[in-house]
Amino acid sequence: MNRQRLVYLIVAVALFMENMDSTVIATALPAIAADIGANPLALKLAVTSYLLSLAIFTPASGWIADRFGARTVFRAAIGVFVIGSIACALAGSLTGFVVARIVQGVGGAMMSPVGRLVLLRTVERRALLGAMAWVTMPALIGPMTGPPLGGFITTYATWHWIFFINVPIGILGMILATRYIDDIRVEHRDRFDLTGMALAGLGIAGVAFGLSIAGLDFLPASAVAASIGGGAIFLMLYMIHARRAKAPVLDLTLLSIPTFRASIAGGFLFRLGIGAWPFLMPLMLQIGLNFSPFQSGLVTFAGPFGSMLMKPAITPLLRLFGFKRILITNAVISGAVIAACATFNEATPFLIMFLIVLTGGFFRSIEFTSINTLAYADIPAPRMSKATSLVSVLQQVSISSGVAVGALAVEATLRLRAHAELTTADFRPAFLFVGAIAAAAALVFVGLHRDAAAELANRARSSSVAPDDRG
Repeated sequence: MNRQRLVYLIVAVALFMENMDSTVIATALPAIAADIGANPLALKLAVTSYLLSLAIFTPASGWIADRFGARTVFRAAIGVFVIGSIACALAGSLTGFVVARIVQGVGGAMMSPVGRLVLLRTVERRALLGAMAWVTMPALIGPMTGPPLGGFITTYATWHWIFFINVPIGILGMILATRYIDDIRVEHRDRFDLTGMALAGLGIAGVAFGLSIAGLDFLPASAVAASIGGGAIFLMLYMIHARRAKAPVLDLTLLSIPTFRASIAGGFLFRLGIGAWPFLMPLMLQIGLNFSPFQSGLVTFAGPFGSMLMKPAITPLLRLFGFKRILITNAVISGAVIAACATFNEATPFLIMFLIVLTGGFFRSIEFTSINTLAYADIPAPRMSKATSLVSVLQQVSISSGVAVGALAVEATLRLRAHAELTTADFRPAFLFVGAIAAAAALVFVGLHRDAAAELANRARSSSVAPDDRG
């Protein structure tokens, strides 16, 4: 394996560890609560504290990487994540466990955006598409494999191993990062935007936290509304601040770049729709169709399996059809596949379910890779760190929004049908709704130039097209 592929693998494994860990504890919460003497509902604080930690510290990741070097910060982020993992495993109280999850969140907040930055600064531009295909896989596979893996470890070992398993992976990652990743720094750095960091962190944390618990009966509706509303106010204050700041922590002027703007706006809609799927599908299978956790896991695992099957085809397809056509077509197909899940019922053969979910994973893989690559197609090298921070923040908010939209859609159906027990029929409008949202991303990508990011796909530009032709 050459050095460049090793860099891909190092970053991908670290991101997989972070993505998986954010969901792996879901099935282990009752066992953890019983062991540390806490109420299982109170232990939801461990999930939300991790989310809040990510939201608060992600905006600073780009500046910190510029100041101390991407390799140094990436390696340190893995180390902090490992320390947090050990602390989680050793925690003997609710307070200790929540604090440990916050530490994990600090590491995770740096790992994801700085990992992308490592790729952007070490990989040649023509190899960026292949690199993004690698780092997209953790985001697709981690959330789906996390819950069944957590259940397996908790059932056949103890919940502590959910966190101890990160230790050897993290140590190996730090060793390989030291050996194979170059420590590239930015010579001329802007002054750190502390005010912007505070405003953006509070705003993102408020919105992300509120959206993540909306419709879950975790807090009263008034508290959820206050969190989202307060977060929105802080974000508006940040936007006012960003217009005046010389070097804002989140550079909103990047949205003036057409490819970056399309990736952000279209990606937000697509992730919002797709983000609801891992939440809705296991619930419908287990509650609506009485599947066992193992049967449910087999169906949902078809998604990441389809994503892996698609990986070798991504570059040839983009070279043949271009980013614009692929993004439009895949958004519509992916949305349609999600909507097709609304047809699942007691009479649907297991194989049909598996094949539909497999198809969804197949097309989602190329869409996510294309969106992530498009974001950096026209970003100048000095602004890469700012771009990775902004992309990571908006990804976090969009995924939280997806879960909220899915939960609220199911809750609205329950109220309209005026019954308390969940059935398969209660999930159908939700799948149709979030499928339509994911497909709506195609409307954003219609505005792309037909030659957008052609260089990254090694695709010849259309010589007959004028530079200002948007068709």
